[in-house]
Amino acid sequence: MRGDDEKSGSFFSYIDLEARVRADHPLRPIREIANAALATLSTDFAALYPGLGRPSIAPEKLLRAMLLQAFYSLRSERQLMERIEFDLLFRWFVGLGVDDRVWDHSSFSKNRDRLLEGEIAGKFLSAVLAQPGIKRLLSSDHFSVDGTLLEAWASPKSFRPKDGSGEPPGPGRNGEQDFHGTRQTNDTHVSTTDPDARLYRKGPGKEARLCFIGHALMENRNGLIVGAVTTRASGHAERLAALALIEPHADRPQPVTLGADKGYDAGDFVMELRDKAVTPHVAQNTNGRRSAIDGRTTRHPGYVVSQRIRKRVEEAFGWAKTVAGLRKMRHRGLPKVGWQFTLAMAAYNLVRLPKLFAQPVL
Repeated sequence: MRGDDEKSGSFFSYIDLEARVRADHPLRPIREIANAALATLSTDFAALYPGLGRPSIAPEKLLRAMLLQAFYSLRSERQLMERIEFDLLFRWFVGLGVDDRVWDHSSFSKNRDRLLEGEIAGKFLSAVLAQPGIKRLLSSDHFSVDGTLLEAWASPKSFRPKDGSGEPPGPGRNGEQDFHGTRQTNDTHVSTTDPDARLYRKGPGKEARLCFIGHALMENRNGLIVGAVTTRASGHAERLAALALIEPHADRPQPVTLGADKGYDAGDFVMELRDKAVTPHVAQNTNGRRSAIDGRTTRHPGYVVSQRIRKRVEEAFGWAKTVAGLRKMRHRGLPKVGWQFTLAMAAYNLVRLPKLFAQPVL
């Protein structure tokens, strides 16, 4: 029998969001891990808010909403709020009821910026990894490090001379500008859109872009990101960031190794690692020069293993750029860009952890 196409409303709602989300949904274990980490950050959240005044958006709900933005490749806060408005799954994950009002996108952005003051993204990444069930998945002595370019939200036309000279762009929203025959360097020019961005190119023959560099430290057992930081783009930024990331894991009784690509094959960097009691498993760069890594390191079987596993850090960068929206940064300024990159690395870990829990422990 054919049913009637009737449209009837109801004054009351009897929808149980917990029952609407199926038991084997991938977001269920992710939400449990995230909630456990957020519970440990309660003191850090309390320090960011005054004791009096109107209640703001709960920081726990802010972070869960931003995780959804990374998981589902949502381009903006406006699109995120629209999705939470009509998607019951999103409401359940964030912690909103069916009848709860969704925030305005401008209010959400303003409250999100408050979390920058407490470096909550980095603390959230550490809180996730500090859970007992997750610590057993991590290696404490074998790591890999790498960096990736993060294209800034700034046009090359905004890269103007610091002294105010130079021809302005043509009229219109995207006016023409002739760069032929002009020399542009970070010493003489700065972006008027994002002053923290630097002109940088990945290698010979590549185009120069305004960008930042995101750095990640990966443990080698399961390829989870255990440290993340973002810096201005420069030729020495990757090695300096690598030293800062490995510092908390150095000077331990058991040997610690750090795998890296040819860009880290520099004498001063290798010496700094050895001073920290870290064995540099760096790829040899013998292109017209002498490598700082010799047979004392390469003859060990562990060096070959590190060189094979270190490439897995590119999986985190690839996921962040294709899924989490880091192909081109949505924010301007080093603090916000760094916050977005660190949260994307934490989201990458959350996506992988349920699959790792299902595997047998070796």
